[in-house]
Amino acid sequence: MIWKPVYQFNSSITRALMDIEAAKTVVEKLPLSPAVQAELRYKARVRSTHYSTRIEGNRLTLKEAEQVIEKKANFHGRERDVNEVRNYWEALLKVEDWAAKKVELSEDLIQRLHALVDKGKRAKASLYRDGQNVIRDSASGGIVYLPPEAKDVSSLMSAMVRWVKQVQKEGIPPPIIAALVHYQFVTIHPYYDGNGRTARLLATFILQRDGYGLNGFFSLEEHHARDLEGYYQALSVHKHHNYYEGRVEADLTVWVEYFVKLLAKVFQQARDEVLRAGGENILVEPQEFRSFDHRARIVIALFVKKDQIAVKDIAQSLGLSERMARVLVSGWVKDGWLEVLNESNRARVYGLVKKYKKLVG
Repeated sequence: MIWKPVYQFNSSITRALMDIEAAKTVVEKLPLSPAVQAELRYKARVRSTHYSTRIEGNRLTLKEAEQVIEKKANFHGRERDVNEVRNYWEALLKVEDWAAKKVELSEDLIQRLHALVDKGKRAKASLYRDGQNVIRDSASGGIVYLPPEAKDVSSLMSAMVRWVKQVQKEGIPPPIIAALVHYQFVTIHPYYDGNGRTARLLATFILQRDGYGLNGFFSLEEHHARDLEGYYQALSVHKHHNYYEGRVEADLTVWVEYFVKLLAKVFQQARDEVLRAGGENILVEPQEFRSFDHRARIVIALFVKKDQIAVKDIAQSLGLSERMARVLVSGWVKDGWLEVLNESNRARVYGLVKKYKKLVG
């Protein structure tokens, strides 16, 4: 069994993906001293740790969380809060390590990550829950969400992991994969506690491993925490609280749109912070690209990492059928910025003409 999430690419999602790529390009190409990079990365880690734990009710302030991270304070009487911050910090560092090593997503990695979040560095990998858990409204006590039964958790987690491996081969944009893994993990709710924190770390892991870590200069968790109502509302993709009565087949487009639009905003803010830190080294978009529509810009972005692409690559990046992608490609070849590199119908590939290839770099 492989999980098959239901979602559609729309203009807002496409625009957000384009904005993510633009901000990412600026950050990656702007030279910063190691000292400046380290400071930006450290501040982002502290914010991520504080705000992700705060979402789950941690009472420490940002300053107090930083003191705990730097081992300058213990805050007696708030040991649980202190441990949550320390554990999340260690888990975030481990996520960065795994991402740098390009470790494959697996159930073992997920279970080890949850153990770090829930129990700390020396904990054994966490087994999935063996009973039912319920998310209730803290004020009324009413059921907000009833996750799948324990007997189904293992197969659902396996299906999610297999889906990730499949879509990575298909070239689905990593921000989309991160969004859907975040959603599915909290939807399955495989543990009694720590599901939200682990889900956010898994999204960070996927983004960092697959080239969207932005050098560690951003905190997505901070923005979730600053608009909790919007965060939870986006996750509630179906009006029924029971997993089996709507959530299992729900259309996730609203959640994906929320996630990538927020990520674009976060990337743009990180870009601005990097530009301030780097002085006046502002990169200007080449004049030749300014008249291109959003689809052409997304396709051009594919050539940052590839010298040649196929219709399949274009279709996947734009969320279109291969037939529609061929129509677009034919027009772009006539427009003079794409060229055919291999005439074979079965193995036909395309490249940027020399003039535009120089501009991409």
